[in-house]
This record gives sequence, C-alpha cells and structure tokens, in this order.
Amino acid sequence: MAIPVEIFFLDPGQGGTLQQQIQRMISEGILSGRFRPGDKLPSSRKFAEHLGISRMTITLAYNALLSDDYLSSKGRSGYYVSQTAPRRAAFDVPTTKVVDAVPWSRAIGQRYSGHIMPDKPPDWRDYPYPFIYGQTDDRIFDHSNWRQCALQAMGKREFGDVTADYFDQDDPELVKYVVSNTLPRRGILARPEEVLITMGAQNALWLSAQILLNQRRTAAMENPGYPGLRVVLELTRCNVELIPVDENGMQFEKLPADVDVVFTTPSHHCPTNVTMPVDRRRKLLELASKNNFLIVEDDYEFEMSFLKASAPALKSLDQEGRVIYVGSYSKSLFPGLRLGYIVGAEPFIREARALRAAILRHPPGHIQRTVANFLSLGHYDALVARMTQKFSVRRDVMYQAIQKNGLEIAGHNVSGGSSFWIKVKDGIDTRVLAQRLAEKGVLIEPGHVFFDQNDAEYRYFRLAYSSIAQHKIEPGIGLIADELRAFGHI
Repeated sequence: MAIPVEIFFLDPGQGGTLQQQIQRMISEGILSGRFRPGDKLPSSRKFAEHLGISRMTITLAYNALLSDDYLSSKGRSGYYVSQTAPRRAAFDVPTTKVVDAVPWSRAIGQRYSGHIMPDKPPDWRDYPYPFIYGQTDDRIFDHSNWRQCALQAMGKREFGDVTADYFDQDDPELVKYVVSNTLPRRGILARPEEVLITMGAQNALWLSAQILLNQRRTAAMENPGYPGLRVVLELTRCNVELIPVDENGMQFEKLPADVDVVFTTPSHHCPTNVTMPVDRRRKLLELASKNNFLIVEDDYEFEMSFLKASAPALKSLDQEGRVIYVGSYSKSLFPGLRLGYIVGAEPFIREARALRAAILRHPPGHIQRTVANFLSLGHYDALVARMTQKFSVRRDVMYQAIQKNGLEIAGHNVSGGSSFWIKVKDGIDTRVLAQRLAEKGVLIEPGHVFFDQNDAEYRYFRLAYSSIAQHKIEPGIGLIADELRAFGHI
C-alpha cells in the first residue's frame, strides 16, 4: 500500500529542524502501527512539493530512517516501511475509570511541596522585557562549539568513558580541569579526592546539609537569602538562625554561639549582590575557629566580575579546613546543565560521595565529558569573556535607566554580577506590581521569596540583565517606572 502524501503536515509549533520533524512524523506513524511493513513512502520529489521544502531535506530524513531500520530501499522503486521496523508493544486500553481511593492526606509521611521559590515562567522568552535572573541568552552562547564538544564526547574514542557506570566516581577529565584550572583562579588548592561533581549548586548545598546537620544542630543563613537553601535546611529539621545582611554581607557578629554550620554567599550575595570585603572574610574565619563551626561558601557568580577583580574565595583564606566550597557551571553555561562541584576535606567528600551514590549514582557521563571538553578547549573562557563584556554594557545601560527613572537600588555589587536589587516605598506589594507589569510584557522577580516567610518583605524586587537585549532595557525600565507612578512611588 502506498502512504498518501496528503496526510503529512508540518506543525509550526513543533521543535527541531525540518529533517527531524519529517523523521518524527514517519517514525511515529510506524511505531503506532498506522504505517505497516511493506507500505511505500511518497517519493522525495512529491513529498518536497507537498510540504514546500527542499527535496534534499526529504532525502536526508529518509536516509536517517533507513539507518535505524525504519525504512528499507528497493533500488529505484523507492522507500518502504521495513519488515523489521521497530514497533511499540500493543496493550489493551483500559475501559474502566480508575477511582483514587487512597487517603493521601494520611498516606504521605513527609511533605515537600508548598515551599516558596522564585517563579520563572517557562515562556519568559515570549515577553518583550524579560528582566529574569539566571537564564541563558541564546545570542551569547557558543552553540557551535558546544555541539562539537557533545559530538566528541559521544564519538568512538570517548564512548567507553562517557557510557560507563562510574558508580560513586566522576569523569576524571572534568575533575582534573576543576582542580588544575577552575579552583586555582579562586586561590584554592585541592586534590581530586577533595572534589565531587554535583547536579548544580542546589545538589551541593543539599549534600552539605544532609551530612553536617541533624535535628540537634544549628545552621545559620542570610536573610534575605537563597530560597533553595532555606528549603534544604528545613528538610534536615535542624534549628535555623536567620542572620541579617548589610552593605558588607552577612552580619556574622549576630551569629549564635552554638551555631554548627554557617551558609554564606560572600562574593555576590543572593539577592542583594553585595560583596563581603576580605577583612570581613578573615574575621568570619577567626570566629569560626574560635567557636568551632563550619562554613559552606556558595561562590555565587564569581565569574561575573567585570567591574573589578573578584575578592579571594573564603576557602582560599581558610587555614583550618573549615570551609566547604560550592561552585557551579550552571549559571555561566546554562541553568539546564545542572552541573556543579563541591570542595572540602577528604573525610567530608567521602561521605558526600557515598550519599550521592545512594541517591543518583553520579551526574550523566555524557554531560560531564561534554563540559570537560568545552572547558579544556578554551571555549568556556571565551564564553565568559563575551558574557562579561555584554553584561558590563547592559549593566551600565540599566544603571543609567534606573537613575533616570528614579528607582532605588538597595544593594550594590563592587565587582559585577547580573542583576540589581530594587526597593520601593512602604505599602507597595511587589507581587501585585509584578502581575501588573507582566500584563504589559515586563517580567520582574518579586523579592518576598528571599525573606523569612514569617516576616516577609514585599518592598523589594530583582531586575536581571543577563537575558534581556540591550536595546530593551531602557524602555522596559520606563514601563516599570510608569507602573510605580501609578502606585504613587515616583
């Protein structure tokens, strides 16, 4: 039987290249049983004319399906559905409706939902003015070299390495680069046994909290601070002390004497962007030695230091091994990468390695090797250089627009970063402000999620310049200012 060409249509909303869309249409038809073994496919000429695309695109799609045994070729007579084409197992579709009789309110032993986290709309790219933090700018990212590094990782030469089960180990090439290149730039010397690759900084913070804390111990974090850390600490059921932040970072003088672990972001505080001075870092280490507590340093955005060189990492000043260092490539490459690292004393890393293995074994080998290739070939440094150059210009444009429109910056970063922390007058709820701005195509991040929810502040919001085009910044800030005037703020 010949398959009529009229049943094929291109979906404008479908992802992938034209060739991939055609492959998907045909393979789905075969897998679902609509196209049967021996059915003849339309000729490439007729198919191309019907869809209004290149005949070569059809030919390439047919050849790809041929290599996967979806199709077979019979000389000059054309392409047919292969007699041995893959098929999905057929199951009878249930005709009776399942009634959920489980009393979930009693069946659930521990609850993890309900934690307040920043809301990032999945369609943020569709908004004209996306002042959204931590997302990738497609115009800056090095797509070509990333693709080449991924292909290299899956080539025959490296295939055995990336497809192996490391169990509790990591890709040695990635660990080698972290130890010999990334950490020395922060003044940190470490051996491979003191490094563990993680699924981003969030995973690293979770591992640290699970190992160092329990119901009888006390942790301290910044307020405002990273909401993901607040969730992590709540899951340990430890006692959490919230420490205020000033223009120099965490006010560690207010730490309780019995604190066991202090979590801090000294390079770029989240979310105010303030930087902890070196002398204050030294005093924090002195207090840690005196009161015998540990420090987990989240070296947040250290790469984005374009105003002046970043200060030495807290870990680099540590002479007693009290600092556990957390870094991530997810911010500088792209958030969906979910790849970071944690550095600490070997006994701590040994426990972290065992815990990670029990939960997820290790981050995917293909991702680890792709990143290792991207780093070692110099593409990462070139990307960071482009990002810092672009961000520096965007920051200047945003700063001027903020000053011009009378907005108040609540926290300054002395070295760079990728956002501003803005404060509005009492009585203005930035959650409402964000909703009204979204209706006008402007996305901002309300700041209440960064505060203790028992005493939340609603007068702050974050404006990021990492994902918005330079020419959109000033008009976007203008729309924010117009809305604030409607609130009576300006």
